[in-house]
Amino acid sequence: MTIRSILRYPDPRLRQQTVAITQFDAALAALAVDLQETMRAAPGIGITGPHIGAMQRLVVLELEGPASTRIYVNPIITWQSTETARHVEGSVSMPGISEEVERPARIHLTYQDLNGQNHAEEADGFLAVCLQHEIDQLDGVFWIFRLSRLKRDRLMKRFERQRSG
Repeated sequence: MTIRSILRYPDPRLRQQTVAITQFDAALAALAVDLQETMRAAPGIGITGPHIGAMQRLVVLELEGPASTRIYVNPIITWQSTETARHVEGSVSMPGISEEVERPARIHLTYQDLNGQNHAEEADGFLAVCLQHEIDQLDGVFWIFRLSRLKRDRLMKRFERQRSG
């Protein structure tokens, strides 16, 4: 178990697409544990490979404490509702900054577990928000790019002041 350094926005790796995981081995399991420990130390409730510079399609979520850990390998959203919901979002790569984001209220996704087994899942509510947020990160879409340009510019100014202050 290693707590890894978290990339800070605007590191360009946070805007890159990840590659699919093809090796389901001890190295992948160790990466998942490192992500979990890094997320807890941040602290956060979700983290991806890109957050630590590992450009692989791996997501770790822990929405309700340690017993709720979920690991998604190669997740892909296969359906999303036209109904939307708003929720405040932030990132371990941009600590102290948050804003309300509008996203589809429900999704379906496919993913693999750490052993390479295929799964399908439906999600709504907070879980759907978190999955979309983290899968966006895997696709090179940092969460602030889901905001209007005005809101994004305002957040960037606040983030710059916070970093320099």
